[in-house]
Amino acid sequence: MAMEAHDIEALIRASFPQAKITITDLAGDGNHWAAEVVDESFRGMNRVQQQRAVYASLKGKMDGAHGELHALALTTKAPE
Repeated sequence: MAMEAHDIEALIRASFPQAKITITDLAGDGNHWAAEVVDESFRGMNRVQQQRAVYASLKGKMDGAHGELHALALTTKAPE
């Protein structure tokens, strides 16, 4: 079952409550998403560390062939 944008945002927001989060359905099919997460906690982290933190917030929803979240293009950064 595909995930909705608000479900993805809620999972990320639980770990990053002050973040600016933008979720976009890339293909219009509810399976291919892009997320931009801008949060102060990313300051001093490299991109791999930032993205691992966000993927961890998804609590396994992308795990394996039967994960609820099929594809997520992720952009992370600290605020300017």
